[in-house]
Amino acid sequence: MPRKYLAFDLETSKDVPGEDFNWKPHRPLGISCAAAFPVDAKKPILWHGKNANGDPTERMSKAEARRLVQELLRYVANGYTVLTWNGLGFDFDILAEESATRDECKELALNHVDMMFHVFCDRGFPVALDKAAQALAIPGKPPGMSGLLAPQLWAQGRYRDVLDYVAQDVRIALQVALKCEERRRFEWITRKGTTSSINLARGWLIVREAFRLPEPDTSWMDSPIPRRDFTQWLDIE
Repeated sequence: MPRKYLAFDLETSKDVPGEDFNWKPHRPLGISCAAAFPVDAKKPILWHGKNANGDPTERMSKAEARRLVQELLRYVANGYTVLTWNGLGFDFDILAEESATRDECKELALNHVDMMFHVFCDRGFPVALDKAAQALAIPGKPPGMSGLLAPQLWAQGRYRDVLDYVAQDVRIALQVALKCEERRRFEWITRKGTTSSINLARGWLIVREAFRLPEPDTSWMDSPIPRRDFTQWLDIE
């Protein structure tokens, strides 16, 4: 029976300097907004901090972040499987800190499908969502827009631009997940411009399952990324 996916993504409010997005030394980053796209819905659900007038604030409060966690848990209780691209190593780590609901976020993280983590566990390197969208002929992110720019635009009051961006991210993630599951194959455009693929005979694995995949051979890499970079906040081995 096909999974009933709920694609999820969030944007942070603190601007992190540099192009490599080394964000951990700059935490807490705050959450400016978030989006979720249920597979059976026509459009994404959006969240952001609100003032007394209902206008967007700089970041979500702890109470607002906790309500977001509760909303995700409600969807899971109703049979949805949360779906992300790097949600294990980023989104749920951030959400756990901002909401102070670490145990709940840990359970959400371990039992959701993080497509990027699945690919990483299989191949030993991460892949960009846009590269998967290109290989599958799925419209990607708006030109000139990126997660690095989102905090700057939010601070400038360009809330609609950022909300449209996070909404597009969950659309792309959901489309990639469904198309790959239908084909039983994940495809992406490599740095050389060629198309590569991974067999998905078993479908997408939740984080618990992906974590149990054998470590791939990364001896050919200069600086391979250890799995603990994604899982360290969970305190699991």
